[in-house]
Amino acid sequence: MTTTKPRKHWIDHWEPENAAFWAATGKRIAHRNLWFSVFAEHIGFSIWTLWSVMVLFMDPRYGFSAADKFLLTSTPTLVGALARLPYSWAVAWLGGRNWTIVSALLLLIPSIGAAIVMEPGTPLWAFLLVAALGGVGGGNFASSMTNINAFFPERAKGMALGLNAGGGNLGVAVIQLLGLLVIATTGTGAPRIVLAVYVPLIVLAALCAALFMDNIAAVRGDTKAMREIIGDAHTWVMSVLYIGTFGSFIGYSFAFGLVLQNQFGRTPLQAAAVTFLGPLLGSVARPAGGRLADRVGGMRVTFATFAGMAVLTVILIVASNTGSLALFTTAFIVLFVLAGVGNGSTYKSIPAIFRTKAEAAIAAGADEAAEMRTARKRSGALIGLAGAIGALGGLFINLAFRQSFLDTGSGVPAFAGFLVFYGICFLLTWAVYLRKSDAPVSERGLALAGARV
Repeated sequence: MTTTKPRKHWIDHWEPENAAFWAATGKRIAHRNLWFSVFAEHIGFSIWTLWSVMVLFMDPRYGFSAADKFLLTSTPTLVGALARLPYSWAVAWLGGRNWTIVSALLLLIPSIGAAIVMEPGTPLWAFLLVAALGGVGGGNFASSMTNINAFFPERAKGMALGLNAGGGNLGVAVIQLLGLLVIATTGTGAPRIVLAVYVPLIVLAALCAALFMDNIAAVRGDTKAMREIIGDAHTWVMSVLYIGTFGSFIGYSFAFGLVLQNQFGRTPLQAAAVTFLGPLLGSVARPAGGRLADRVGGMRVTFATFAGMAVLTVILIVASNTGSLALFTTAFIVLFVLAGVGNGSTYKSIPAIFRTKAEAAIAAGADEAAEMRTARKRSGALIGLAGAIGALGGLFINLAFRQSFLDTGSGVPAFAGFLVFYGICFLLTWAVYLRKSDAPVSERGLALAGARV
């Protein structure tokens, strides 16, 4: 029998769809890599969204307007989105374990930089530069998801990817909770305490990856998959849908506290006391979305999610116009939950699309092992690309809020734009995946193939 790990931390034989292999060795190895990947990605998300916390420490002594602060939170969102493409390729270049070590250590740069610049009187450009460096934390998601996608069989991908992403997303809520604790105990004058906590955690994440994670040899060196998916229409449909789900989650994570401060006059402590709830519940909901998608179909869940997000956006507009803080806060938090569910269901659908195509090719006479390897590689590539494009939604949300507050002093125009976009995603999901069709990746086509998107 082929040895599973003939080289330290390298796996030459990996066959997760083989039930005997999975039960004997695959499941144990995959789950070990999953948990340490979650830890590293969790820290990456915290550093990526660090400035959603740092802006709460910026009292009037810093001299920055609401528009300046929205620009500051937009900057790492943009860089994080752009970083996701090379980060997803890096798994093929260096191996999943090796890149997890490197990407974790890179988080030290923006963390130490933030500790240096967090002083009243520091110019805005210096803050923007350090915030941009924090974007590397956003890239960790793409490489982590691409790596974990290769470890798990199709039947377990929804839950595995949901746990990986949800555990990473929790980094947003955890750093915001830490910010709340610091502000509540010391006021807004000690932001470096947050950074003092995270620097040793970054080192620990890199060390754990070095000791306990593995590289899959079959994944390394495959840089063609990204080129192969560019011409696939599903690549762009799924990317747009991911803008609506993950883009909403990360964009609102950065903006929630600033919106509460500028639209409802909340103090930094009052804002911090509730802003963590949205990312926390949205992160917890993500694995649930993946698990629900495993059972009833990812696109059905995504379709319902966009309908709910549109309704909640209408409620946010009503609450803004009537000045109802309680209604606004409740609706915003529920919107986070739905975005989390949609994150899980949308990502679950990506591997299912390529598996369905592979099954069609196998039925036509193609080699089964080769087609399944191709499906895994292409789904990994699309996970990276959709993650990058989806993260741009966070940039658009923060820029929309910035312009909305500049023009009207309110977030209502921004919410109106988000409502239109959710309507487009709702219709797109139905038109491409849910209407009656014999196409391979429609609900009917998938039923004929014995799979679910």
